Amino acid sequence: MPRSRRRRPGRRPASASRGPLVLALGAALAAPLALAAPATAGEPAGFTVTPLTFTVRAGGRHCAVDADLYRPAGVDQNRPAPAVLTTNGFGGSKADGSTDTVAKAFAARGYVALAYSGLGFGRSGCPISLNDPEIDGRAASGLIDFLGGTRAADDGTRADYVVKDGPGDPRVGMIGGSYGGTIQLATAANDPRPDALVPLITWNDLAYSLDPNNANDPAVPGAYKYQWTSGFFLMGEAQGLLNPGLDLSRIGGGGCLHFVARACETTRLLATGSYPAARTARMLAYARGVSPATYLHRVETPTLIVQGQADTLFNLNEAEATYKALKARGTEARMIWQSWGHSGGMSAPAPGELDLGRGNLETSYVGRRVLAWFDRHLHGRKGTDTGPAFAYYRDWRGGYGTADAPPALSRKVYLSGDGKLVDDRAEVVRGAREYRNRLLATSHSENSLAGLTGLPERAPSDTPGTYLGWSTGPLKTPVDVVGAPRATLRVVSPATERVQDSGDAADRLVLFAKLYDVAPDGTKTLVHRLVAPVRVPDVRRPFTVSLPGIVHRYPKGHRLEFVVAASDDAYYGNRGIRPVTVTSAPGDTGVLELPVVSGSLG
Repeated sequence: MPRSRRRRPGRRPASASRGPLVLALGAALAAPLALAAPATAGEPAGFTVTPLTFTVRAGGRHCAVDADLYRPAGVDQNRPAPAVLTTNGFGGSKADGSTDTVAKAFAARGYVALAYSGLGFGRSGCPISLNDPEIDGRAASGLIDFLGGTRAADDGTRADYVVKDGPGDPRVGMIGGSYGGTIQLATAANDPRPDALVPLITWNDLAYSLDPNNANDPAVPGAYKYQWTSGFFLMGEAQGLLNPGLDLSRIGGGGCLHFVARACETTRLLATGSYPAARTARMLAYARGVSPATYLHRVETPTLIVQGQADTLFNLNEAEATYKALKARGTEARMIWQSWGHSGGMSAPAPGELDLGRGNLETSYVGRRVLAWFDRHLHGRKGTDTGPAFAYYRDWRGGYGTADAPPALSRKVYLSGDGKLVDDRAEVVRGAREYRNRLLATSHSENSLAGLTGLPERAPSDTPGTYLGWSTGPLKTPVDVVGAPRATLRVVSPATERVQDSGDAADRLVLFAKLYDVAPDGTKTLVHRLVAPVRVPDVRRPFTVSLPGIVHRYPKGHRLEFVVAASDDAYYGNRGIRPVTVTSAPGDTGVLELPVVSGSLG
């Protein structure tokens, strides 16, 4: 479809009244997003629901898409309404507790809503293709054709009551979480018709999400995040059992039942723990090719990014990468770092956060931002304030902080040979310290699925002798860190140096960097259980590590500890025993940089 100039929202007529809407994280992988219908007395909530099937051409196949159309009472050709398109998180469908309630909530607010099961899920056909813009994105565009009145459902049903901005161009927004978030960007990359996007807790680069290397070298694979990835892979392969009677178009390739061949090959390679050069390059190219990282330069649709601080699957760095890419392209974008994400289960939302049980859209910060985004871009209310460029939840005081941009790195501390973090390079003590990995993992950050399965979880830990730590003294004032810290390191590992050029990246050194908050009694907190896996590009040279973004207050009297560990039991690690030495001298030592917005480390 040819590109078109973005329409100005001020030229659009308002058409639907406002009403409450609720967003919340679901309690399972299949339901990462939920919106509930309004509970306020007297609010109009009448709508009809019509099951529909669409046969779309995507990825060289004809795919049956299972959908439900929600039509508000009173909406017709003479009184058209804007539309909302939504789909499920990974493993879900149009009928799960999130997608269904999303559609109901918008229909109760006067929107025409179309909820559908993504390709390979529920009763929709074709294999799972990880939101490939040329497959899943093309399928979503077929549904936008329906909302625009240029195609009918398979049974002949047409939607001739959606506000249009031109022939075949419906006024349509998209909203969804996790797998239902990336599809919005994949659709908008090839289709200029979406008018507003709200992707929640989703990815920027699937290679980074599933096999992260925080050493910032895109040519070097990372450490396989096997717990999260294996859970999703098994869920995808089980679709035939969970949804019997699916058509033959669902059959996948590459030895998998329900994934496209390239996705299957990528998962199988990661599971081997080996990274031969040619296959690894192919794997990285595929994972990035189905990720926003490679196509955001084509996205023009205004986008409100909402990412979770408690998220070890898709961390804050992914949202920031998407935000910066959209801004660089000139696309209108805002970003919110809310408290909840994929990790930690469904604990009660903190005060001021969206609360599914209370239905507090109009009284919660993120809820009001979502309402304002659609008011401006779907209802055409040009004067609507859509909020600051960046906002972040602060658990130490409740509510949100705001800024014109994510904070920059603003404080440096140095890794001293005596295990201290000092704020003056001249205070660095000369010294050498060593750790040694074991054949089994000796550090624990998380059981990735514990929060979603209800399984018990234990505190993060590191085995003595298998990690190194550097800490500040007791802080004289509270220190607020907002953003992604960065470390520059040099390590010595002769055992790695001898084999790292073997042609298999698995022979390179793997380590895990992280930040602890250490209380006066010695109790350690690993903020949201986040770690930075690193496969060192070359142990003969310094390297830089981008740690996962955090929003955290280190209280007065606490210490900030930077740790480099040899392993982590949520990831694949080193192949063989790799002793590591870290040396320090005033003129040559590791540096930790922090985005501090308040307080002093000295």
